[in-house]
Amino acid sequence: VQLQASGGGLVQTGDSLTLSCAASGGAFRDYAIGWFRQVPGKEREFVAGISWNAAMRDYAVPVKGRFTLSRDNAKNTADLLMNSLKPEDTGTYYCALGSMTPRPERYKAWGQGTLVTVSS
Repeated sequence: VQLQASGGGLVQTGDSLTLSCAASGGAFRDYAIGWFRQVPGKEREFVAGISWNAAMRDYAVPVKGRFTLSRDNAKNTADLLMNSLKPEDTGTYYCALGSMTPRPERYKAWGQGTLVTVSS
């Protein structure tokens, strides 16, 4: 399965942004999906995860209540809606397939990343 993340950009504090993860070449619907983010010099940080059937979701504490992860298995996409964005949300966001845990090594495939910059 190949993943492509998109939707990043430059926004202001308080704005909203939706990131999309599009999958091709495999059984997207069989796998959980996770989103991570990373800033230079820091480790990749878990943001959110969703089970294969969307029955379970998990969010990192810093984004809980502001971010919503959804998926559409018919379209092979998983969208991360980010509301009330803060400067600390700045980073390169990656979608990944295969798990919904905070452990990057549990994932089978990764998208290329999309940059989100939140100005103060």
